[in-house]
Amino acid sequence: MTRPPTEDIGSLGEFGLIAKIKGLLPQGPDIVLGPGDDAAIIKASDGLVVATTDMAVEDIHFRRDWSSARQIGAKVAAANLADLVCKGARPTALLVALGVPANLPAEWALELAMGLRDEAAKVGASIVGGDMSRSEKIVISIAALGSLDGRAAVLRSGAKVGDLIVLAATTGLSAAGLTLLKSSNIPDADRFEELLSAHRTPRLVYQLALDLATSGAHSMCDVSDGLIADLGHICQASGVKGRIDPARLDLSTLQDAAAMLSVDPLRWALAGGEDHAFVATVDPETPLPGGVRVIGEVVSGSGVEVVGIDVSHWLGGHDHFDLRHSRSSTS
Repeated sequence: MTRPPTEDIGSLGEFGLIAKIKGLLPQGPDIVLGPGDDAAIIKASDGLVVATTDMAVEDIHFRRDWSSARQIGAKVAAANLADLVCKGARPTALLVALGVPANLPAEWALELAMGLRDEAAKVGASIVGGDMSRSEKIVISIAALGSLDGRAAVLRSGAKVGDLIVLAATTGLSAAGLTLLKSSNIPDADRFEELLSAHRTPRLVYQLALDLATSGAHSMCDVSDGLIADLGHICQASGVKGRIDPARLDLSTLQDAAAMLSVDPLRWALAGGEDHAFVATVDPETPLPGGVRVIGEVVSGSGVEVVGIDVSHWLGGHDHFDLRHSRSSTS
């Protein structure tokens, strides 16, 4: 049986595609006015709006031969939602700007929208509008909004000497998955599905980040560029030093792939990005939610120290304009 030809975006048209996407997007209780007007209207009960934005470019942040449209949508949404919840904000709305080739199948764009929608739904957020343009490669840009609901925001600048450094979720999985995707002839690749999946669609522990915020975390950051780099942002903003005990990191899921690829798993755990785990500093007396691991302490000084290991030769964070290094799918 021959399948009917796939309708592409060029033949469907901008407004035809928008109409199809709108039909996929339910609106939550925080939304006064959703897609279809010149601008959306979102409630802000305490008068404060937490806002962030992030961009993903085809062959830089994702590859269509490695990830489905739905996986890409979920991953891009997660990158924005993580920035909100690490501030202690409850995500409410996403605005999505999309640049696509005219010959891209409309079905691909609809699957992307479903990935965005489903990830946003995990935290009760809605997609309320955006923009669309023709582009040689796919470009996805998101602005995400959140509400503090009367709580104080958790900033990078609040870490104090004597704080414990804690980690919600595991780092290094996405970096390991990316290394595997770049490698050819991986025997029995199915046994590494958890790592491959972590790169394609990271599973974020949103509620743990919000629990840390409400329990009084002094500072927090999502780990998008690597644990050393993102903890370093906290330390720089707070004027302190972070000391990590590598023995407290969970490397169990990384060990087999690291041995096969002759990689030190600590490198993935300390310098690998895109897991969107959450690193925070808390008072030692703060009760910690289940699933949060103590990995070090805040001391006087500056920068980040990993006890017993010289990590100066490892990548200290992703820089889009440093052509020597990249976390991207094509590097």
